[in-house]
Amino acid sequence: MIRIEGTHFKDEHGRTLMLRGVNLGGSSKVPAQPDGATHLRQGFFDHRHVSFIGRPFPLGEADEHFGRLAAWGLTFVRLLVTWEAVEHAGPGIYDDAYLDYLRAIAERAAHHGISLLIDPHQDVWSRFSGGDGAPGWTLEAAGFDLPSFAETGAAIVHATHGDPFPRMIWPTNGARLAAATMFTLFFGGDDFAPETRIDGEPPQALLQHHFLSAMQQVARRLRGLPNIAGYDMFNEPLPGFIGWQDLNLVGGSLTLGACPTPFEAMRLGAGMAQEVGLWQLGPLGARRARTIRLNASGRRAWREGRDCVWRQNGVWDVDGAGDARLLRESHFAVVRGRPVDFRRDYLAPFARRFASAIRAADPAAAIFLEREPDGHAPPWDGPDLAGIAYAPHWYDGHVLMMKRFSPFLAADARSRKPVFLPRPIRRSFASQLGDLAQAGKRAGMPVLLGEFGIPFDLDEGRAYRTGDFRHQVASLDRTFRAVEANLLSGTLWNYTSDNTNARGDGWNGEDLSIFSRDQQDEPGDIDSGGRGLPAVVRPYPRAVAGQPLRLAFDLRSRMFEFSFRDDPAVTAATEIFLPRLHYGAGCRVEVSDGTAEVDREGQLVIYRHAAPDRVHWVRISPG
Repeated sequence: MIRIEGTHFKDEHGRTLMLRGVNLGGSSKVPAQPDGATHLRQGFFDHRHVSFIGRPFPLGEADEHFGRLAAWGLTFVRLLVTWEAVEHAGPGIYDDAYLDYLRAIAERAAHHGISLLIDPHQDVWSRFSGGDGAPGWTLEAAGFDLPSFAETGAAIVHATHGDPFPRMIWPTNGARLAAATMFTLFFGGDDFAPETRIDGEPPQALLQHHFLSAMQQVARRLRGLPNIAGYDMFNEPLPGFIGWQDLNLVGGSLTLGACPTPFEAMRLGAGMAQEVGLWQLGPLGARRARTIRLNASGRRAWREGRDCVWRQNGVWDVDGAGDARLLRESHFAVVRGRPVDFRRDYLAPFARRFASAIRAADPAAAIFLEREPDGHAPPWDGPDLAGIAYAPHWYDGHVLMMKRFSPFLAADARSRKPVFLPRPIRRSFASQLGDLAQAGKRAGMPVLLGEFGIPFDLDEGRAYRTGDFRHQVASLDRTFRAVEANLLSGTLWNYTSDNTNARGDGWNGEDLSIFSRDQQDEPGDIDSGGRGLPAVVRPYPRAVAGQPLRLAFDLRSRMFEFSFRDDPAVTAATEIFLPRLHYGAGCRVEVSDGTAEVDREGQLVIYRHAAPDRVHWVRISPG
């Protein structure tokens, strides 16, 4: 049982927990049936007749995969559950068979000692706007015509674009017309689209009601299971157009490919051809290379009889000469004379509504808060912190975007500037993650790094041809050292049970899974199929009889060092995960005081300190 006490995760014995796990899984973003919907145009837009039963894996494979994760010490799983999986058939129509399957999966996880954080996952709103999460009917309810998105530039979608799909272009959808409109309506429709109604209701109330009701269905179905640690609020929430200062400038979290400004996007959606900037990514960032003409055929992104939401709300209009005119430049930046702040004005209130809705279904549920990708603090204010944690994300951005690893080059996510040489890179990574840890402490809540990881198809997939994953191991180890330097709990992105070398995680060309059937040459070996395991499967203090102070693991020497100050009120032993992968031939355990017992079968070092109220240390080395 995991509980939240101040800025720490604790167990029933009062020990401080360091949660180490993985996201499960990458292909949960797309339906299991019809198979291949992410790659084939056929049937893609028949979005109501799908099934997510079998995501993250068929129930018959659950013991294999959960057993493997437990053997790797990854006993805290962030389990992806999309809104579409629950309510794809239409508003208020819930997939009871999927909810039954989800309960069965959670029960099998409990059998293997694995705790679950339920993640209502989304990326750039929906599969139909280039990501995953929301059902297709939400876009249609807002007036969008899904098949028009490619031609109008409203979204770039793998299923309709085809192969080759531009590398890491999917995040640009967050600033394109479809996703940006839906996020704006979802979080701030009352302020920014007061003239819009969906079936007679304001869009903000309708969309949030359906999302929260769907997640309540999940919470009710899983209520009572002891291994449900809590619920993630909303994966990587984006502001859409909220806070956009100048609608004639491009923006968003990533500028890549053909990127219309918001006003250009609105005109494109209304059937007006536009010359837009084409951006390219280089070693020093994105730059505008040239322009490209979009929507030459004059197709509309809106359904027959529906007008652009933003024209309807007076943001722009067409004059007597037929020219589009921007009427409200600050429409999304100022409300009632006050500058807009997405976190304060929209994300924080939503976080409270989410917490209330989930706890109405499961009063014991912990809530894990997310921030927008470029945000700086957890979206929570007020004194009520009971059962609240902070779950930001962080990636080695240079490796993620360029799909190349160099020990001499990385990037600082805060300044977006390059960092050179191994030692400055280590300091920079530790500092970046330290900022996230300190933000949680200042807010009075524990921190779980909800996502971190690296692509395995580095160097054009060279490792798949050679079997040499040294770059992946080195890249992952560099990140894990920063996690350990800050004593952070974390869930690695990701484990995809049906990953292949050809299709990766089965979504938008991503390939970040630490497991693949294509690397599984010995099915009877629990480690077979694992990728980057020397860096992933590492020793760590699972439960500590006090306050952790320092943690370090050197992959080359396999020297593990840990220190903590004991809590006199805790009588249970400290437990350290001892992976066979590194210590299968034996180990030497040194302690400051007390006794240490090695449980080889359970892959644990059980340490009982002797002297109270002092700093204790444990060192483990091969031997």
